Amino acid sequence: MKIIISGAYEIGSHLAKLLSRNNHDIILMDENEERLNSIGSDYDLLTMHASPTSLKALKQAGAAEADLYIAVTPDENMNMNSCVMAKAVGAKRTVAKVNNYEFVEPEMSKFYEKLGIDSLIYPENLAAYDIVNGLKMSWVRQRWDVHGGALVMLGIKLRETCEILNKPLKELCKPDSPYYIVAIKRGGETVIPRGDDELKMYDMAYFMTTKQYIPYVRKIVGKEHYVDVKNVMIMGGGNTAVRALKSMPEYMNAKIIENSEERCDFLNEQIDDKHVMVINGDGRDLSLLNEEGIHSTQAFVALTSNAETNILACLTAKRMGVRKTVAAVENLDYVNMAVSLDIGTIVNKKAIAASHIYQMLLDTEVSNVRFLMTANADVAEFTAQPQSKVTRKRVFELGLPKGATIGGLVRHGEGYLVSGGTQIEAGDIVMVFCYNMSMDKLEKFFK
Repeated sequence: MKIIISGAYEIGSHLAKLLSRNNHDIILMDENEERLNSIGSDYDLLTMHASPTSLKALKQAGAAEADLYIAVTPDENMNMNSCVMAKAVGAKRTVAKVNNYEFVEPEMSKFYEKLGIDSLIYPENLAAYDIVNGLKMSWVRQRWDVHGGALVMLGIKLRETCEILNKPLKELCKPDSPYYIVAIKRGGETVIPRGDDELKMYDMAYFMTTKQYIPYVRKIVGKEHYVDVKNVMIMGGGNTAVRALKSMPEYMNAKIIENSEERCDFLNEQIDDKHVMVINGDGRDLSLLNEEGIHSTQAFVALTSNAETNILACLTAKRMGVRKTVAAVENLDYVNMAVSLDIGTIVNKKAIAASHIYQMLLDTEVSNVRFLMTANADVAEFTAQPQSKVTRKRVFELGLPKGATIGGLVRHGEGYLVSGGTQIEAGDIVMVFCYNMSMDKLEKFFK
């Protein structure tokens, strides 16, 4: 597949590196040669020093033969204009990053398609969705609903209260068990577990289950004492915070601490909600945190533009008794450090946006893709086609590539966990977890 990415900034660079592992024909364009040089020679891609709004440059880059043109510069006007031009030249699909929520309103999609822009991405909105989804379950680090919630994947940090530590998974995850463990993150290593593997204290375990068994999973991992989130404190009043506040459930009360008085005025205009209080101050001020009731807060969310500030603020909040902490960490170099410090949930807009774009690269039988940054792995929903390989053998006979496992399937709208003896049927929506491998290798099983 031929892919042109415009903008060697954080999202474009991260996406180019992510996609280069899948043997795509990738060209990364940017007006700044230094940004292109910083990519390095370790990735299988070409760079092009040129403006994305130059018709000549787009033609030289091969936009006429491009399967996908992605514009992710900081300038939304440049992104949209270059997508229109790329589509006019012959690009099959185009996607543009925007900085304004109004552009991604559902009723506007047809208008932009007519212009030549197939998809618009607003990373702040995607990140806000993840944040709010995580706040709804204080004891879970990550939650991912498969096919509208028919199946649920939960990323859970295991502590000494977990009942299922140090037991072989073949004793825990039997064909009739209400959960299945699809992956384990242990230190810097991700493990696709087998029957003899065991869960250890401080593992990040990824459980696949159905909604009715979420309370059971909560019990066996020893998280019943975690209180539900009702009071949230947010540090930083950027666009991600605005979108998160607008989508929070009514039973949650939020206090947002913002250093800029001008931004506070803007927030008060944007968020007309009795459940939200805007406070002008420094979220690192311990006396302010105490004054505003940090000890009666169940969740602390740090969303400033500075990763170090967010990490330190979450560590401080934890020491002050807050159970659930969320940190925006936009510098990927800090992600592993943040994980090792056990600060809680990590949000990275680049990785979230990359997952959203990555879905566009796959065939139509792949309906949803998620890149799990902390595990360096992908989760995807595949639809089994008639006469495809997965419908002709039971799961244990399929010979799935190393690093891949099937966690569950949805049949006629109902979620089921998968064991080795499961027979997948045409039309089933199958959840596949894969680590350190190209998803192209899995597509052939479902065609």
